[in-house]
Amino acid sequence: HVQLVESGGGSVHPGGSLRLSCASSGPSYQRICMAWFRQAPGKEREGVAVIYSRSTNTHYADSVKGRFTVSQNSAASTTYLQMNKLKPEDTAVYYCAAASRFRDGSCSTDVGQYDSWGRGTQVTVS
Repeated sequence: HVQLVESGGGSVHPGGSLRLSCASSGPSYQRICMAWFRQAPGKEREGVAVIYSRSTNTHYADSVKGRFTVSQNSAASTTYLQMNKLKPEDTAVYYCAAASRFRDGSCSTDVGQYDSWGRGTQVTVS
């Protein structure tokens, strides 16, 4: 089965940067889509960035476009989220997730598409 472990969270001032990492293991066919989600206190979990494994095909939530970049290492065993120009509203627990199937032929930011989840890493911007 797939295991996901996030790291790299922390506290930064507005305008700062952080790089999150998600180390993944398990069958690659169960990790065809990789995504980063976040959940702030009292809010629903939202998708912020998606990458099609072993490709450069990505997409982002409007709230992070131009500031966040999702990428993978060549083995697709680690997925990164580079976060620049951080804002207080980016404060949340960030989760890495993996999907074993496409939804309507694509990788979405729908929570329901994702089968495997990490435990999350806290990002605080203040």
